[in-house]
Formats: sequence, structure tokens, C-alpha cells
Amino acid sequence: MTERRDHMTSTPLIDAAPKFHSAETETRQDWAALARHLAQHGLRFDPDKDRPRQFATGYGNLNYLIVVDGITRVLRRPPMGKLPPGANDMRREHTILSAIWRTFPLAPQSLHHTLDASVIGSQFLIMDYRPGLSIGGHLPPALTSVPGIGKNLGAMLVDVLVGVHNIDLNEVGLGAFGKPDGFLARATAGWRQRLMIASDNAPPKAARAVADWLAVNPVPDGPPTLIHNDFKLDNVLLDPTTLKPVALIDWDQGTRADPLFDLATLLSYWAEAGDPPAMVALDQMPTAGHGFPRRREVVEAYAKQSGRDVSNILFPRVLAMLKLGVIFQQIYARYRRGESTDERYARFGPIVDGLFEFAHEIAQQRAF
Repeated sequence: MTERRDHMTSTPLIDAAPKFHSAETETRQDWAALARHLAQHGLRFDPDKDRPRQFATGYGNLNYLIVVDGITRVLRRPPMGKLPPGANDMRREHTILSAIWRTFPLAPQSLHHTLDASVIGSQFLIMDYRPGLSIGGHLPPALTSVPGIGKNLGAMLVDVLVGVHNIDLNEVGLGAFGKPDGFLARATAGWRQRLMIASDNAPPKAARAVADWLAVNPVPDGPPTLIHNDFKLDNVLLDPTTLKPVALIDWDQGTRADPLFDLATLLSYWAEAGDPPAMVALDQMPTAGHGFPRRREVVEAYAKQSGRDVSNILFPRVLAMLKLGVIFQQIYARYRRGESTDERYARFGPIVDGLFEFAHEIAQQRAF
């Protein structure tokens, strides 16, 4: 990101203090069981001395600020209830973050992972805590007057994404990680399966049409790289003074695959002026204003900086939109089935229909 120091001081531009659930609204865990488990691994955790606190942001995994061996860490575990196949994979995230932090400074190190669900009811990991500013669907008012804010944040996102795709996986011991051959075909089949599960086998008409389009318009996988697989602005934590990135978080979907799917995932969250109401209501990134580049400009910037061929971007673009719709359909399904009482989830019911309709428009090349 282009740095602008003429208007900045050492004073943070914005309060980046994390937001936590109250004791009444947090999802409680068996902290005593966690203390016993960590003690068996030589780690000291005293929940009575330092009470864990649940972060209030995010719709998927549950994240808690905890103190282990006197150092502030983050515990991550999947959401409560039955999970879709392959979702919220803490082992996958641990594998990545216990390796790439050595050469990719934005990756927090994962320090401990267990598959033993008897501890707190699910697998979990414990990782470094990287404090920073997370920007969601709205640009904080304190940042709207920063010169070039949208342009610079847009350029920063491309910089970070290219950095992820340039990681030498052989150097960090992940040269055989994942199954890149046939990734796009498996993802197409997998997200269709999740669509059926989340919709109780009655998907919206547009969603079925998109899934059918993907089935008959396959493209070959491009040369694989590490991909984050949920790359968007609020997963890049920023220094509140300089707005430089300090961490890239939420790696539980990461794998080795065609990097254009990572780019397409970013585009799926990237609202712009003139988009359908569902993209605006999704409220994921503030890119529809503030001077952010448009989606096609993002693709051009990525192609120029990475040197990669982006001519097959349409297929991953449509697949990523199907994935986005299914993800929020899954979140709404947890609420509808009573597996979550978070009232934020109630609004996703009508939104997912609009996302699938937009995906169909993109597939027909009537939108991008």
C-alpha cells in the first residue's frame, strides 16, 4: 500500500481495540477441561486468573482471547452444532500457520492443535495474537477523510494476495500440501453438495442453474499455489496508525490450488456501485465507494503484479459466488434450525437468493 505520512502522526487514526461478547452473550467453553489438557502438554492456563473473552466479530469459527504461559494468545474452534463436510478445519489451519510464519510475516504462528473433541467439544488450535484494525462492511468514519483510502486499501489487498501466492511451499515443508489436481472440479461438486444440505434439498432456482452451469463449463486448474480461500479485507488486520497490514488471519479453508480461485473469492466480497441489493446488504467490504477500484481493475492489477494468466477468471468467479451464497445459506440454516441464537443470522435468508441470482447473471456474462 502506498504510504502517506504527510497527514499521519504516531497517534492511531482509529481505536482498534477488539470488541468482545458480554458474559451473557458469549458461547461458553469448558475452561477447566482446557486447563487440564494444556497442563498435560506443559502449558499453563488459569481461567480463574485471566478470564477468556470471546471476540464479537465473525460469523463462523469461535475465537477467544486467552492467556497461556503468561502470554496473550487466541483459541479458535469451529462453531457449535453439526458442520458441513470439510468445513471449519482447525487441523488444516494449524498445518499452514505452523509452517508459513517463517517466511510470510503476516501469518500468525499456530502453537498447539488437538483433534480431541473431549476437551471442549471440538478440535481447536491456539495461535499467536496479533492486535490490529479489522475493517468490515463499512469504512470507519475516522478513515473516510484519509487521502486515497480506497485506492490504497485496494492496492494493499492485491499486494497481500500476490504475497500469499508467491510463498515457496517447498521451503516451508508444504510442497505436498493439499490436492491441487482436480481442485476446481471437486470444489464444484462439493459446493453443490453443501447447497443441497443447507437448503434441505430444495435450493433456489438460480442456485441450481449456477451449479448446472459450472458442471458443463469446466476449465483446467491453473498452476497451484498456496491459497487462503477466504481472502477479504476484514481478514487482513491493519496497524491503526499507518494502515499497513500486520496479519492475515482465518486460514481454516487454506489449501494448495489454482490461485485464481483466491482472486475470485476476493471479488465475490467486493461490492461496487450498481450491484444488486443483495451484494450491498451482505455488508462485507466497503468497496462500493471511497475510491476503491472496481472488480475488473482488481483483476488487471493482480495480473500485472503476479504475471499470471487470468483469462479463465470467469469460471472461478462464478464458483466463488456460488460458494459465497452457500456459506451464508449455511449460516442461516444454523439459525433456522436453532443451532445458533445469534440474531445477526436472521437477515441472511433473503440475501442468499439475491447472491445466487447475481451469480447466474455473472455466468451469463451479463455482469462481472
